[in-house]
Amino acid sequence: METRETAAILGSLAESARAMGVFGEVTVVVEGSGGRVTACALASAAPAEYRVEIENGEACVGVFTADRWLSHSVEADLMNTGDDLEELLEEELVEVGYTGKAPTIDHYRNDEKMFAFRSKTGIRLSETDAEEKIRLVLRAYEACFRHLGDLHQDGEDE
Repeated sequence: METRETAAILGSLAESARAMGVFGEVTVVVEGSGGRVTACALASAAPAEYRVEIENGEACVGVFTADRWLSHSVEADLMNTGDDLEELLEEELVEVGYTGKAPTIDHYRNDEKMFAFRSKTGIRLSETDAEEKIRLVLRAYEACFRHLGDLHQDGEDE
């Protein structure tokens, strides 16, 4: 896929993220044949961002924070409730109408020293409906993580 096509898809995904009304600032970075959309978490107690990253023609979606305590708050919430994060994501994917296979979620600290909850979606940009599928996964990711840990501040709707 050409850089222009990737840039157009990322730009469209950024516009969709802005229109969802659940994110703060949304930015796009195009790097070679890849790039990413970054959408700031709107009500997080510490800075966090949702990302759609394109790597080797495949979309990855995740939530990232440099704040160890914010990451830990999500983990603690899951441990206290006994909820399975991948099942929560799968429920949100169904809710938004996504019909593909639910991705697994990897949790780690990346090279940027950011704590990440990230999924390789298996969605290739070359698919005819890739853009819509990626939109749905991003929307489901935000809905899944919005109420976990301190990704929402007190007083926010739950």
